[in-house]
Amino acid sequence: MQSINMNTLWITAEQALALLGTKSQTLYANVSRGRIRAKPDPGDPRRSLYQADDVKRLAERHAGRRQSAAVAAEAIRWGDPVLPTSISTISDGKLFYRGRDAVELAGHATLEEIAALLWDSENVGVAVGEERGASRMAAAFAGLAARVTTDLPALGRSSAVLKAEAAGVLSTVAAGLAPWRGDPVPLHLRLASGWQRPEAAEPIRKALVLAAEHELNVSAFAARVTASSGAALSAAALSGLAALTGPRHGGAWLSVTRLTEQAASLGVREAIRATLSSEGTVRAFGHRLYPQGDPRAKALMASFDAPAIYGSLAEAGEELLGEPANIDFAIATLAATFALPEEAPLVIFALSRTTGWLAHAMEQIEGGHLIRPRARYIQTTGLSGGSDL
Repeated sequence: MQSINMNTLWITAEQALALLGTKSQTLYANVSRGRIRAKPDPGDPRRSLYQADDVKRLAERHAGRRQSAAVAAEAIRWGDPVLPTSISTISDGKLFYRGRDAVELAGHATLEEIAALLWDSENVGVAVGEERGASRMAAAFAGLAARVTTDLPALGRSSAVLKAEAAGVLSTVAAGLAPWRGDPVPLHLRLASGWQRPEAAEPIRKALVLAAEHELNVSAFAARVTASSGAALSAAALSGLAALTGPRHGGAWLSVTRLTEQAASLGVREAIRATLSSEGTVRAFGHRLYPQGDPRAKALMASFDAPAIYGSLAEAGEELLGEPANIDFAIATLAATFALPEEAPLVIFALSRTTGWLAHAMEQIEGGHLIRPRARYIQTTGLSGGSDL
């Protein structure tokens, strides 16, 4: 098998065919079936580039019959879908919530309306909750943890009861992330008013809708695993929230902040080069599931006028990396544009994505299956320095 640099995200047709050992018709068939992602070559629009990871995965699969353990191990790392779901899907470069285009929904919907859609519910009301005196993320964690010890297990309870409880769990998270006193208002208004940035309400609404759900991402999978045990919906949401805090997931916005700081001192192009050299990737750009660019980022960035340095970064990133800015870049830019608090991007992500976690938890409970992968033991030798206790 031909060796290629797997740090290269996109490869030519010639490289793909050499790896696959097939004819061009087979390559095109795999593209049409969604097995290999493709995009136009920026240097020559008449040609296409192909996602290197997809090509390598198929090449390994076609190399011969492999043991089921190897297939399963691959599937859990950006491989084939491992769980059926009717909640959301990504198809032809677009994100759909139960068959409806998320970008189109972001033109008018509130997060509460998206929750109703994802949960297949008539409507979702979010109760008012007051400030807890801690940071917003800490308050959300504390609120969910308190519920976990008292909420009933989700297994064996009716769909109607679980949907009502899901609204209560969302209210608990909102009380921590978007505290509010007075008459109920939509969650995007709670955030904008609480941050004393009413002019940011509309972009925040769009961000909440666009980030609400994204297929089997790491936090949604964590929520489903927890729900599959029969645990309470609050426990599933708590698992999702914990996973979200990782720097490779909800914390990715921090890399945008660092990139911007470097750009202010080095210049945008040098900042991108420096980040690429030190980290091997620039997380603010590109998304494996969107070869043509993240439509969520494009829709959100169009809703406000970003500071010049962010616009320059977006242009330079696409030029140098061949990848447009992603949703992490867009939400970080939103926060900078309206001078929102430091944790605002994570707060927006967490509040928004709670609706998706709860949808996945309820779907998993309805399916009734325990998620329990097997481990493939790899013996190690030469261990030393361990305690004898």
